Amino acid sequence: QVQLVESGGGLVQAGGSLRLSCAASRGTFSLGNMAWFRQAPGKEREFVARVPWSGYSPVYADSVQGRFTISRDNAKRTVYLQMNSLKPDDTAVYYCNEYPPSPTKWGQGTQVTVSS
Repeated sequence: QVQLVESGGGLVQAGGSLRLSCAASRGTFSLGNMAWFRQAPGKEREFVARVPWSGYSPVYADSVQGRFTISRDNAKRTVYLQMNSLKPDDTAVYYCNEYPPSPTKWGQGTQVTVSS
């Protein structure tokens, strides 16, 4: 069973940047799409971005298009999310998972807080 561990969150001012990492601790790293999701306080979890095994043609939510970049290093079994020009609306707990998400592979997430 693959365990996904997110890291890299923190507190940043609006306009700043953060880089999130998601490492697969054991099991077989997904050969399909990997994705980032986020859940803000009082809101449902939402899709942020996904990337196929090849790393080419990633897909982004409209709200992050042009500001976030998803990538993966299959040799390191890690998926990344580079977040630039952060806004207070980006404040959320960020999770990685397969895409479509597997209900058994949600991790603890990593908190991102953007101050205005």
